[in-house]
Amino acid sequence: MQRLWAPPSGLACGDGDPMGRRFIVCDGAELARLWARIGSSESEELTWVPREDETRARPPGFHALPGGLSADAITKLDPKSGDEFALISDEGPFVRAAVSAVHAAAPDAPVLVMSDRLDDDDLPEHPCLRRTGLRTQIRDDVDHEFAHLGNLHRVVELRELLGARDRIGILLQPDPDPDGIAAGLGLRAVLGRKSPTAPLISFGAITRPENQAMVQALGIDVRVVTPDELDEFDALALVDVQPNVFGESPPARVLSVEAVIDHHPERTGYDSIFKDIRVSYGATASMLIEYLEAAGLEIRPKLATALLYGIKSDTQLLGRDTSAADMRAFATVHQRHSPALLRRIERPALPWDGLRALGRALARTKIDEGIHLLVLGRVREDVIPQVAELGLQAEHTEWAIAAGTVGSNLVFSVRNVGYVRAAGEVVRAVVEGLGVGGGHRSMAKGIIPLKAFREVYGRADQKTISTALFEAFVKAIHEPKE
Repeated sequence: MQRLWAPPSGLACGDGDPMGRRFIVCDGAELARLWARIGSSESEELTWVPREDETRARPPGFHALPGGLSADAITKLDPKSGDEFALISDEGPFVRAAVSAVHAAAPDAPVLVMSDRLDDDDLPEHPCLRRTGLRTQIRDDVDHEFAHLGNLHRVVELRELLGARDRIGILLQPDPDPDGIAAGLGLRAVLGRKSPTAPLISFGAITRPENQAMVQALGIDVRVVTPDELDEFDALALVDVQPNVFGESPPARVLSVEAVIDHHPERTGYDSIFKDIRVSYGATASMLIEYLEAAGLEIRPKLATALLYGIKSDTQLLGRDTSAADMRAFATVHQRHSPALLRRIERPALPWDGLRALGRALARTKIDEGIHLLVLGRVREDVIPQVAELGLQAEHTEWAIAAGTVGSNLVFSVRNVGYVRAAGEVVRAVVEGLGVGGGHRSMAKGIIPLKAFREVYGRADQKTISTALFEAFVKAIHEPKE
């Protein structure tokens, strides 16, 4: 917990002041030496208050506070407007005396108390004071470095596993999404490969306009292959996907692969030599950014733009299913991406037939039990998820489902508000025995062949589809978890 007092009315805490010096005041030589090991910046003036029971040996870079802990001693430091103080101590009496001395000598100076033992109740009132940890800050840095080390180890494993292979197929889901495409590019960069020896491949073409705009703007080629064509690759790496997405009877080759890198819930029924699945991550692209950073590789603007868009699309601009790791990864590529390329990706043309289908669906729609179901009829597949996103904005909606007929299939996209039952889990229950589906906590997709739908429900007109889907979703949403 951190404590922050607002300054008195009319006084902004440090507002408008130029960057000044930082006075570090340590309680004793032990904490001063700890600070010295952490390292200091050029703007920091390092002081310590010697304790009676310790040696007077000067910690590296520090000088003793002249005259001990008092307002006169602080005044001798000659603090000016814009200067800041950090008090390093685990002792309440020391901190209270130090805060009083600083306030007497420099009334407007903000104060940072760094302690692992003191609580807010141990601190005196002050117009601009903040408390945080000391060793916990160091621990975070150490943990972050070990996380980098773990990712470096994964990179080494991947390179040892795949480095000698002539052709590596980087397999994405059918109708690849931006996260998968970006993560596939990231893996190719980690392996030091080009498209001829490590192509991005998929069993289905890219259909959504913004995804098509992405590959066109960035010059990305995603090759559509058949299961038989997998034999030309001597290694397969599945990125942002696991074999269960390829249907109830996936090709035998995808059930025994070299690598799987994904953030969706882990599935069974296949073998992989290398596996990195992190369900706490909002995007697989975030994992590949960590790989690239750990390997010390430069992330060029095109790749950075792809990775940035991958995170944005899978987390709705860090608004859902987002972890601290996604935030850090997003920040890493944000400073390297091309805003011009990103604009070209994010503003694709909207199809008129999709807008007309949406209008007809809205004229019939209603919200029941928190479910907003929009049945669109025969449409382009890319329209369906766009309508689902829009449907979630309706008042009192917890679940938005957009369904449409695409070729010989009934395709539906699902969105929810994020704090209800996982969308992927619900969709799998809805399609069980009829088709395929899955996804994340707040977004998912299902596909049911019209032939299978008619065998169960007799017809596949819009009224039958609406009734069947609504009843199936009500049951799946409310049925007890196993």
